[in-house]
Amino acid sequence: MARIPHRLTLAAELENLAKFRDFIAAACATEGVDADTVFALRLAVDEACTNVIQHGYAGMDPGSIILELKFGPDKAVVHLTDFGRAFEPAERPTPDIAAPLEKRPEGGLGLFLIYETMDNIDYAVTPEGNILTFTKYLGE
Repeated sequence: MARIPHRLTLAAELENLAKFRDFIAAACATEGVDADTVFALRLAVDEACTNVIQHGYAGMDPGSIILELKFGPDKAVVHLTDFGRAFEPAERPTPDIAAPLEKRPEGGLGLFLIYETMDNIDYAVTPEGNILTFTKYLGE
């Protein structure tokens, strides 16, 4: 039997980041997901939502972010949908994390963290919105 996805829609505002993080933690608790995976999912969702808020909806009225979390027997899959400006995460250069903080350019660390913590990442611009999908395999 297929599991029912967990879904939350909120305004794309920084004040709602904690609600997204809490939602991830609560959904993972119902599925018995380990603490390291919960941390990774919360971090990735937080970074992705922050990017949508600060860049996707920059200069626009805040639209919404739809977070859907699905669990399979061996993975958690997150779909984040927004309706702001499209952005291709793969085009962002990898930051030099060994460089001193004062020498690093601003930005780019959030995407780096998403790529470091998730196992698969996909981004699509569709008529239904911009959809960022990332997968975290459970038990790894």
